[in-house]
Amino acid sequence: MTEANDLAEAAAGADPRIGLRAAVALRRLADALEVLQVDNARRQGWSWQEIADALDVTRQAVHKKHAGRAVPRQEG
Repeated sequence: MTEANDLAEAAAGADPRIGLRAAVALRRLADALEVLQVDNARRQGWSWQEIADALDVTRQAVHKKHAGRAVPRQEG
């Protein structure tokens, strides 16, 4: 079982202390994954609108959240 599956199982459990801690961990994991993939999309030339459409948010929302961060160049 993966860490994400373990966290999801814990978040659905009956113990609120464990469930809430798991919910925080899942949120952090999802945020890190979003940053990774937005950076990936920007390196590949995606527009803010294309990223927003994929995330099901507005262009303004995704730009506000991610535009201030420098996108590392892909090595190779």
